Amino acid sequence: MPGLLHKIGTALRVNFLRVKSSDHVFMILVGTLIGLGGGFIALGFRHLIRLIQRIAYGTWSFDLEAVRALPWYILIFIPAIGGLLVGPLVYRLAREAKGHGVPEVMESVALRGGVIRTRLVLVKALASAITIGTGGSVGREGPIVQIGSAFGSSVGQMFRVSADRLRTLVGCGAAAGIAGTFNAPIAGALFSLEVILGEFGVSQFSPIVISSVVSTIVTRSLIGDMPAFIVPGYELVSAYEMLPYAVLGLAAGVVGVGFSMILYRAEDAFEALPIPELSKPVLGGLIIGSIALVFPHILGVGYQTIDMALAGKMTWYLMLVLVFVKLTATSITIGSGGSGGIFAPSLFLGALTGGFLGNWVHQYFPTQTAGPGAYAMVGMGAVVAATTHAPLTAIIIIFEMTGDYKIIPALMAACVISTLLATRLKRTSIYTEKLRRRGIELFEPLEADVMRRQPVSSAITREPVVVSQQTPFRDLVDLVVDSPQNEFFVVKDGREYVGTISVRQLRRVILDRDWLDQLIIAGDMADITYPSLGPQDNLDLAMKLFAQEHIEELPVLEESKLVGSVRKADVLNLYNREVMRRDLSSGFHGALTWVEKTKSIDLGEGYVMAELEAPSHFIGKTLRELNVRSTHGVEVVLIKQAKKEGKEGGIVSPADYRMEHGDVLLIAGRRDQVKRLVL
Repeated sequence: MPGLLHKIGTALRVNFLRVKSSDHVFMILVGTLIGLGGGFIALGFRHLIRLIQRIAYGTWSFDLEAVRALPWYILIFIPAIGGLLVGPLVYRLAREAKGHGVPEVMESVALRGGVIRTRLVLVKALASAITIGTGGSVGREGPIVQIGSAFGSSVGQMFRVSADRLRTLVGCGAAAGIAGTFNAPIAGALFSLEVILGEFGVSQFSPIVISSVVSTIVTRSLIGDMPAFIVPGYELVSAYEMLPYAVLGLAAGVVGVGFSMILYRAEDAFEALPIPELSKPVLGGLIIGSIALVFPHILGVGYQTIDMALAGKMTWYLMLVLVFVKLTATSITIGSGGSGGIFAPSLFLGALTGGFLGNWVHQYFPTQTAGPGAYAMVGMGAVVAATTHAPLTAIIIIFEMTGDYKIIPALMAACVISTLLATRLKRTSIYTEKLRRRGIELFEPLEADVMRRQPVSSAITREPVVVSQQTPFRDLVDLVVDSPQNEFFVVKDGREYVGTISVRQLRRVILDRDWLDQLIIAGDMADITYPSLGPQDNLDLAMKLFAQEHIEELPVLEESKLVGSVRKADVLNLYNREVMRRDLSSGFHGALTWVEKTKSIDLGEGYVMAELEAPSHFIGKTLRELNVRSTHGVEVVLIKQAKKEGKEGGIVSPADYRMEHGDVLLIAGRRDQVKRLVL
């Protein structure tokens, strides 16, 4: 019997490996699995929010009449209690669960090979459900993208897929989450491809579409095929109506950019408050509760208010006021540390902006324009397009959520115009702006991004070849002949910079050497206009100067003192090392996760990869100083920094990083050599 079980197990493993080796079939099967899980997760998340609403307010949804009937102290203190619960949950267990979540997914795809911690599925779901259920003015779409992506990443890590496959599976999870939440399979796939992955590769397309479709089938089977919003039948009344829709696109672009700017200013304001971090979500909740006393429309996702705008049941002045109130409330909720998305608030702002404009247009041109509800619907897509810089996703998601195609031409025009204006006013979207503030430029050329993040000090030579300004011309020529340098820096009084002499400059006068020997010293030939750098500059500027001036070395000055130089060859070497480090960080993230669970991986032919905490004699030293390869016969692939104040450490591998207690090394080498180092 044991022999039979062993044979069955072996056969199953072999078949699994065959399927896994067939890239397309394997990814389709795993995409289907993620779609199933994503659909159930989306439904579970929705019911969890409703359960918390029921506990907090005694109602299964934020019905405006029911909320208005609540005592004032309930409206003020329930959001604060939500903040009291969310603060410790996020700060103690998963800080990446703070905020709207999509930028964190984009960062993991771009920089960490799609690796997302499994615990994020539960932490983000609970934190966002509490925030939304207790009245936080945020949406459920951003959280479900992050939750679905974390689920997709966990599945990929379980199967130990490559970094490229893992990124695709993260996209599958995001698509499944959006599709399950909005009952919109096409929009889910497009959002994942356009926003999360940023590309439409054929290898990614099939599994992502499968995940999106399967998730939609799950939700439709359990709750029915109903659009997210009920919209009366609107259509384009006349060709002249395209003009006010174009104006709506411009207005939506301004609203979208304003939303992004105010959101991050709110984050900065709360960050600067001299109060404990855990108390900031409580303060934000108190402010939200106070606003809800007058405007209960801002509580939760706000779908009822959107439905009222689509049905044309709101006055123009209330819609105008609510645009500013909702924008402020969402910024406070997220800025104070709440967990929730910006997608539903963007729909809210778009519906009210469009409804306000449509009210005025229809009032003055009743026979040539549709009612305010049509403009509200188009405005929803236009503001989403402006905030996310993803017009295609915005167009499709509004079409799928409303089930109305008659007004698609107006929707397309408004979305494109709003996106063009938004990108003109602000280069980054509401998602990529958060990454830019962290120094991450996802869509910059790799060369510019790598060099811009590196200061001049990372490639500086502290002892460049210098020449005293009193050096005679004869001695200067002899120095040039004996030195491989192309540039010589002239100094006086120790290190005070006078100028630079280049070999090209000397070539012009070398034939007149005999009579110049007694007339010229180095100070006479020093070029004071020669370009220079400061320690605070970055290497991107250095590379531009190297290219423009056709030179090999630049002086580094600090208060007119020569503190060193930067050589073109050194900068190029650093660039190559940084690109290699990024490739390793991306490619080995899956391996690192596996190593964290098993402590070692057999690479074959006697080689292993293992994880160990930095030995005591490594602390305070750099890899360059330790010369690990020569002294121990192993290669340090990556260094994972120790946790600090509960925050996960980053992945580093520069030779000049000084190791600290708690740092973890990922090393590779022959088994016996690795074993000696571990022991």
